[in-house]
Amino acid sequence: MYYLSELSSYAFFSYISVRGGFAFFIALFLSLYLTPKFIAWAKRKDASQPIYEYAPQNHQGKAKTPTMGGVVFIACAVVASLLCVHLDNLFALMGLACLVLFCLIGLVDDAGKILKNNNHSGLSPKNKLLAQVIISLIVLVPLYSTQILNAQFYLPFYKHPLFDMQLFALAFWTLVLISSSNAVNLTDGLDGLATVPSIFSIATLGILVYLIGNVIYSDYLLLPKINGLGEVSIICAALIGALMGFLWYNCYPAQIFMGDSGSLALGGFIGFLAVVSKNEILLLLIGFVFVLETISVILQVGSFKIWGKRVFKMAPIHHHFEKLGWVENKIIVRFWMIALLSNLLALASLKLR
Repeated sequence: MYYLSELSSYAFFSYISVRGGFAFFIALFLSLYLTPKFIAWAKRKDASQPIYEYAPQNHQGKAKTPTMGGVVFIACAVVASLLCVHLDNLFALMGLACLVLFCLIGLVDDAGKILKNNNHSGLSPKNKLLAQVIISLIVLVPLYSTQILNAQFYLPFYKHPLFDMQLFALAFWTLVLISSSNAVNLTDGLDGLATVPSIFSIATLGILVYLIGNVIYSDYLLLPKINGLGEVSIICAALIGALMGFLWYNCYPAQIFMGDSGSLALGGFIGFLAVVSKNEILLLLIGFVFVLETISVILQVGSFKIWGKRVFKMAPIHHHFEKLGWVENKIIVRFWMIALLSNLLALASLKLR
């Protein structure tokens, strides 16, 4: 079997959009086929999600739900991408490395929790953060050192770079990847809550990556021009397809959870997309649901440590609404709506330069 990327000498397969379409459907069908098999295996091995003891009471009924579903959809996305991308493209290689390595951090964390049946038995916060820093640098240093990704800092709605971050860029980009990874991880607390906003965010950033990597479109829309970046949009398409296949089983009531292996990888990759597309600041709008969840935790912890009072009934904020009596499905769908609107606004910013 030929890789689709090797058929690029044929005009039809030379288009990124065509190879992206193939990657989407390959990942979708792989995910739909493999996820139920993984669910059956996980049930036999009792690889179930330990439930946080302070979670709302209705979560206790999810104690036997298999976890680590992220391993499946990340694997499906990687396989589909390897079949369709040009593997001599450094942006694509580092994008795939980002997915796989952040997934490995989550896998170690998930395995620790499952083996000891304790939600606190995974990686310690310090070790998890250290691993995230190391992997972020592994992904970012080749892009910086080869200078295929410049260190210029951009703001949304403004077509010119403000300044060159120089070596500080690595620290800033690392912060973006880690923050995004942990934000998605915090959001993954209800059935499908992190999955759909991740799809929206990856779709928006995938469009931006494609446009920035295209000389004609980037020039017309006054976007930064980054040669070769468009290839990463194929990975975006593959990951969206894999996530849609996973969502079939992850939507309420979930038959499987993505676990840290999925949420950390998704967040890390979303941060990577923001960095390579020069949309680190716009990511606050693109990932608004993730930002909202993270801020709720920061406010809750900060308020309790300083004043001894809680801002919310429980954090992250989706648990606050559960405590208010909202049914789980209503919270999920409303957060999906917020995510869709924030991403539509982010895309509208393309014409406001």
